[in-house]
Amino acid sequence: MRTTTDTRVDSAAEPETRLDTEEPAGLAKPGALGRLFAPIRPHLIACGVLSALSAAAGIVPYVAAAEMARAVLTTPEGAASTVWTWVGIGAAGAALWLVLLVQSSRLGHYADAAIVHDLRVRIVRHLGALPMGWFRSAGSGRVKRAMTGDLEEMHEVIAHALGQLTGAITVMVAAGGYLFFVDVPMALAVTAVLGLMGLSYRVSMRSMTTHVNRLIAAEGRISAASVEYADGIQVVKAFGTGGQVLRRYDDAVNEYAEAFAAWVREVRYSSAGTRLFGSEMAVLTVVTATGLAFIAVGSLAAADLVAFLVVSVGLPTSILPAVSAAQGVRKGRMGAANIERLLSRRPLPEPGVPETPRGHGVEFDNVSFSYDGVTLAVDRISAVCPPGTVTAIVGPSGAGKTTLAGLLPRFHDVTEGAIRIGGTDIRAIRSADLLASMSLVFQDVALLRDSVAENVRVGRPGADDEDVRRAAIAAQIHGVIEALPAGYDTPLDAGGGALSGGERQRLTIARAILSGAPIVVLDEATAALDPDSEAAVQEALAGLTAGKTVLVIAHRLHTIAGADQILVLDNGRLAERGRHSELLAKGGLYARMWAAQEGVTA
Repeated sequence: MRTTTDTRVDSAAEPETRLDTEEPAGLAKPGALGRLFAPIRPHLIACGVLSALSAAAGIVPYVAAAEMARAVLTTPEGAASTVWTWVGIGAAGAALWLVLLVQSSRLGHYADAAIVHDLRVRIVRHLGALPMGWFRSAGSGRVKRAMTGDLEEMHEVIAHALGQLTGAITVMVAAGGYLFFVDVPMALAVTAVLGLMGLSYRVSMRSMTTHVNRLIAAEGRISAASVEYADGIQVVKAFGTGGQVLRRYDDAVNEYAEAFAAWVREVRYSSAGTRLFGSEMAVLTVVTATGLAFIAVGSLAAADLVAFLVVSVGLPTSILPAVSAAQGVRKGRMGAANIERLLSRRPLPEPGVPETPRGHGVEFDNVSFSYDGVTLAVDRISAVCPPGTVTAIVGPSGAGKTTLAGLLPRFHDVTEGAIRIGGTDIRAIRSADLLASMSLVFQDVALLRDSVAENVRVGRPGADDEDVRRAAIAAQIHGVIEALPAGYDTPLDAGGGALSGGERQRLTIARAILSGAPIVVLDEATAALDPDSEAAVQEALAGLTAGKTVLVIAHRLHTIAGADQILVLDNGRLAERGRHSELLAKGGLYARMWAAQEGVTA
C-alpha cells in the first residue's frame, strides 16, 4: 500500500491561542529575580558585603591624599609625620581594595555559575514534562530565549551589576560623608550637581520601556523581511518580485529609524543634561567656583578646597557604573520573569498509578479538543483502529486532521472523551512509555548535529551498528549513506548536510524502523517531495508500517486508496467513514475531493 500525507497545515483548527493564559513578554513579575536567586542568596549577600567593603577601601587612598594636602597646607612645619601616616593608610586601603575586589568577583562568578547551572537543569527537566504540542507551536523560540538571552541577563546581574551597584552606593555614602565632614556648604553644592544629574537621568528613562518595545517590534520586522528575502531568493529572482520584498525590508528599516529618532527627540535634552551634570568637568567647575567664592568671603580654607578637588571630582565616574548596573538589573528582572513564566507552565499530568496497555489497538471515544477553550478543533470523534490496520485521516485544510493525530501521542490532552491504546486510557500510561510505543514521522525532518549512524540510533539508543544498518536498508537509504564521504560516520548538521529532502526523510524513517514501535503516525511525511523521492520514501514506509497500527494523514487520496478505513473530517467533525470504494459510492465529501484531484491529475 502506498501512503502519503497532507502538505497543508490545519491552520484554521490550530490558532496561536494557548490552553493557559500568558502574560505579555517582558512583563516582569515582582520578586521573580529574588525567587530564582533564593538558592544563592547567602553568596549574593556575602558578595554584596565584600563589594561594599572593597568600595569603601577604594576611597581611602583619595581621602588619604586629601588629608595629606590639608596637613601640608595647614601646618607645613609639622606635616611630615602626618603625611607618612596617611601614606601608610592610603597604601593599606589600596591593598585591601584589591584583595576584596578579587574575592568579591570570585564569589560573584561562583554564584553565577551555580545558579545558571541550577536553572538550566530545572528548565531542561521541566521541558521534559511539558506537552509536545507546546513545542510544535511557539515553544522553541521561548526555550532558546530562556536558555541564552534570559540567563545571560541574569548573569550580568550576579557577576557584574550587583557589585557595581553596591560599590557605587558605598562610594557615594563614604565620599559624601567625608565631604560633609570637611565642609557642609561645599558638600551641598556637590550634592546639588549630582542631584541634577540624577533628575535628568530619571527624566530621560521615564519612557524607556515604551520606546524599547517599539524598537524590538521594528527589529523583528526587519529580521522577518530579511529571512523572507533570503529564504525566497529563488522565487524572488524567478518572478522579478525583488523590489516588492525589498520595499518591505526598506519599510521595516524606516520604521526602526523613526522609532529610534522619536526616542532621541524625546530624551535629547534630558540626556544632554545627564551627560553635562554627570561629567567631571561640571563637578570641577562647580567645586572650583563655589570654593573660590567661599574662600573669598572667609568661610572655607584653601586646604579644604583641595580636599574637595581630590575627592569630589571622581564621584561621577563612580556613579556611571551604577547607572549601567541599574539597567542591567532591570533587564535581569525581565529575564527572570521570562524564565519563571516558562517554569510555571503546566506540565503534562502523569498518572499516579501507571497502567500498561493490553495490546496496540487505538480507540478514539467521543473525543473533543479545543485550543482556546471556546472553539472545538475536534468535535466528538469516535473511531476504532485495530492492530495491524491502516487508518487514513483526510479532509479539507483546517478540518482537524493534524490536531486529531497529535492527540494520540498526547501533544495535547483531550478536552472531552478519551483515547485508548489496548483498552487503556493514554492518560493512565506513563508519557515515556506512550511515546516509546509510537513511531512519529513528519514532513518537517529533525536531524541532530551528529553522525548519520547516531541520527538513526536515536530511534533506539544502544542499538548496535548492524541494527542501524538493517534499519537503513529497510528504509531504502543504505546505498546513499555508503556513498557519503565517511559513510555512517559522516557528520550531519540540523539541515541534513548534502542529503536531499527525500533522503533526509528516509533517514528519519530508518530511525522509526529501528525503534520497532507497534503504532505508527505519519503526518505530512512525503507531501513536499518530488515523485522520485516520494516513490523511494513510500517503499521505506512499507517496511515501517508492516504489521503495525498505522494512522496516516493524507492529502493525495490515491496513495491511501488501499487503507483499511478512511476517516473524512470536516470542520473538526467526522463527516464520513469507510473504505475507498464505499466512500466513492456515497458521493459525499470524499467523492468530491477524489473527483477534484483526479481531474487535476488528468
